[in-house]
Amino acid sequence: VQLVESGGGLVQPGGSLRLSCVASGRAFDMNGMGWYRQAPGKQRELVASITSRGRTDYAESAKGRFTISSDSAKNTVHLLMNRLTPEDTAVYYCNLDTRRFGSRIDYWGQGTQVTVSS
Repeated sequence: VQLVESGGGLVQPGGSLRLSCVASGRAFDMNGMGWYRQAPGKQRELVASITSRGRTDYAESAKGRFTISSDSAKNTVHLLMNRLTPEDTAVYYCNLDTRRFGSRIDYWGQGTQVTVSS
């Protein structure tokens, strides 16, 4: 399984970015996809996720500003980020959540840098 992210970059505070991730290859039961981020010196944290049935979950910091969407037919997930702040600066990782015999197996993209700065 390969996850390829795109859409990161430098943006001014208050601006917007749209991240995209395409999954390819053979995977077991796909439970959902999501976005995590890791800032320097901090642990990786969930930003937003969406299940194969369309249920979404957001970190408190993302609610009202970020929107996750997916196209299951294309194995693609997007993250629209609005009203970005410097605190959103991090490497953003695409995640594929799969299940095999009831156990979770995660796949990760290589990460895309998002920098919010004036």
